Amino acid sequence: MKVSTKWLQDYVDLKVDPAQLAEKIERTAVEVDEEYRLADGLKKIVVGYVKSKRPHPDSDHLNICQVDIGQKDLLQIVCGAPNLVADKKVIVALPGARIAGNVKIKRSKMRGEVSEGMICSLQEIGFADGVVPKKFADGIYFLPADAKLGETVFSYLGMDESIIDLDVTPNRADMLSMRGTATELAAIYDKQTHFTHPQIVEEAPEKTADLLQVTVDSKLAPTYLVRIIKNVTLKASPLWLQKRLWNAGVRPINNVVDVTNYILLDYGQPLHSFDYDQIAGQQLTVRLAEPNEKLQTLDEQERQLRPGKDIVIADTQGAVALAGTMGGLRTAVSDQTTTIALEAAVFDSTRVRQTARRHNLHSEASMRFERGINQSTVAEALDAAAMLIAKLGDGQLTKEILTASLTEPEPVTVITSLGKINHVLGTTLSVTTVKDIFKRLGFEVSTSATDFTVVIPPSRWDISIPADLIEEVARIYGYDNLPATLPTSVLVPGHYTYRQRIIRQTCQLLESAGLDQAISYGLTNKVKASRFMLEPSAATELNFPMSSDRTTARMNLVSGLLDDVAYNVARKVENVALYEEGRVFYRQADQTRPREVEHVAGALTGEFALGNWHESSSKVDFFVTKGIVEFLLKSLGIEKVRFIKAVEHDDMHPGRTADIYLGEQFIGFVGEVHPTICEEYGIKRTYVFEIDLQQVIETPKHEERYQPISKYPAITRDVALAVDQSVENAEITNCFYDHGGKYLQSVQLFDVYQGSKLSSNKKSLAYKLTYQAQDTTLSDEQVNLDFERVLQRVEEKFAAVVR
Repeated sequence: MKVSTKWLQDYVDLKVDPAQLAEKIERTAVEVDEEYRLADGLKKIVVGYVKSKRPHPDSDHLNICQVDIGQKDLLQIVCGAPNLVADKKVIVALPGARIAGNVKIKRSKMRGEVSEGMICSLQEIGFADGVVPKKFADGIYFLPADAKLGETVFSYLGMDESIIDLDVTPNRADMLSMRGTATELAAIYDKQTHFTHPQIVEEAPEKTADLLQVTVDSKLAPTYLVRIIKNVTLKASPLWLQKRLWNAGVRPINNVVDVTNYILLDYGQPLHSFDYDQIAGQQLTVRLAEPNEKLQTLDEQERQLRPGKDIVIADTQGAVALAGTMGGLRTAVSDQTTTIALEAAVFDSTRVRQTARRHNLHSEASMRFERGINQSTVAEALDAAAMLIAKLGDGQLTKEILTASLTEPEPVTVITSLGKINHVLGTTLSVTTVKDIFKRLGFEVSTSATDFTVVIPPSRWDISIPADLIEEVARIYGYDNLPATLPTSVLVPGHYTYRQRIIRQTCQLLESAGLDQAISYGLTNKVKASRFMLEPSAATELNFPMSSDRTTARMNLVSGLLDDVAYNVARKVENVALYEEGRVFYRQADQTRPREVEHVAGALTGEFALGNWHESSSKVDFFVTKGIVEFLLKSLGIEKVRFIKAVEHDDMHPGRTADIYLGEQFIGFVGEVHPTICEEYGIKRTYVFEIDLQQVIETPKHEERYQPISKYPAITRDVALAVDQSVENAEITNCFYDHGGKYLQSVQLFDVYQGSKLSSNKKSLAYKLTYQAQDTTLSDEQVNLDFERVLQRVEEKFAAVVR
């Protein structure tokens, strides 16, 4: 909400520096984005008069102009604006002037002709494209005929007005209007407001109700009022009105549209104007959209309406407007319009919000209907708009307002006490002080001992409970005036829960392994959400997603990590190692709410360890990724982890993926992403893992006990085994550990052979077994006995042959 301090002065006397005013608003009411003047940084920009123009002899689009700026000599300025004509007053930047973007204007030559300045468009002196009237959007702007030559243009264009850009929070929708903001500032500075109210002159002989029939469902529109203005002439608005609009960030269109926007800014009341002659049957109905109903809106888009959901305003031929959101093209005001049907209403805020989101039609009007409007001034705003349209368009009002529905707002009564206020704020305010604050806010207040009975006017619909009143007292009294005290409490040492400790330990371990933490969105699209799942689940989709990329609650973490990998790779970061710990959302088809499960996942691509002058680089592969998973689970105290070859993951490489089991329980997977998925993301070979961290948390942990390194020597035994190709290393290793005896410390695979010396269905695996005792030196006889026993077990179980 862009607030002009000059406009504010019409309603409340404030002799405050704009910067100080903005700072006060931010400390007391709502945030302020910025305070500025369009004229800041500009200089030597004056009113000029084009006395003559002639074509440039060496150009097909430039003109040489003789410009009078109120001095003895005329200026010669070369200008290429397509709408330039003589006998018009224009914006002239003199030599040495500063225009928008801190551009300095110099005396120069343009194709051999001297140019002593520049004839400017509004954009060139700092106006945004979106507020420049369309008539002047592609050319220079013509100043009013009474502008004095040589004077600065700033006052004529409203550029000397200070603008305070408010970031109004949803609970303070009363400040989405000039009158609401003025009321707030009057309370802050203890001033009186002096609002003007329309004086109605109904010159047309007809009654409004005789010209138009309106039927309204009061649940959809508790208030719906209409006025008709006849014999209206559409034309450009006067400059005072245009200045107020473009300083508020609104483009002037014509006198009818500009008035509705002006009243919207002034009262906070959205209005809509219909071309009365285009309303079929001279009937309007406020209802819900019907099946297969469509509407071409003012932006010339045909929209499929949602039956039973969207509120529409319809005539006998169908919908003519989306209530509170956007009007229809068929009944839009045009240059041929002579009779205006002007609507002011209050619509169901929930349905307006849903419609605006569904059709992506967020507007100033829909925002106000969503947050609430002052229902006590609906009729006054309608009268003010109708009278101004009649005045600016030389029209006549018909008699009386057509009232299709009307709900009179009832004041809200809230009771609180002085003791409660002082207790919450830590103050010692008196009854008189608090009562004065309530009166400054425009509340009716009565006291009984130390209790306050406060009647809240309809203009402050955000106040309904005692806590709201306490906040109002704190704001107006001044947050800076509240006493600063330290809280008193008993200090209790805090600690993490067991669950929190495991989660934090997981993050620390993965970071120590060389991975960086990533945080992805909890929402993604349905396709990505349904990949890499650890269990079957129905998708949890949003009814009203903010974008098509964020429609579904994620059911895996890997998809988000692949997005992050793709983002880095696209920016020439080829070596990526990321992990994420977070929740996924599983849901049974018959459930409404999903079940939240803690997961941890990782994604790696490129080189895991960079090479240097004496060491070669290490590329990411399956074994690096699997080693990180083993390190993580072992460090967390998880035993009996098994990796089994997996082929059922459609999104993973079928020959380079393993399922992870904790005993007999499936807890995740590790492996290479399927090449087609990598191609979709635009990334090279990438390895990932995802683990159900919830199961890891719930699993009993092996308590790690530290003991001194044995001072006794170790004994090793090497053995090479010829086994079938289908036998996996993990199975043999587990067998060694399970039956190797109490002195077996480690089993290491150090060679794999497949070649001509073995049959085609065989492979040779060579292992080193290390034996060591903590309290004695082992003898060869003890080691040989354990070694031969476990070797015999391996031979029997896997049909292995010792080579």
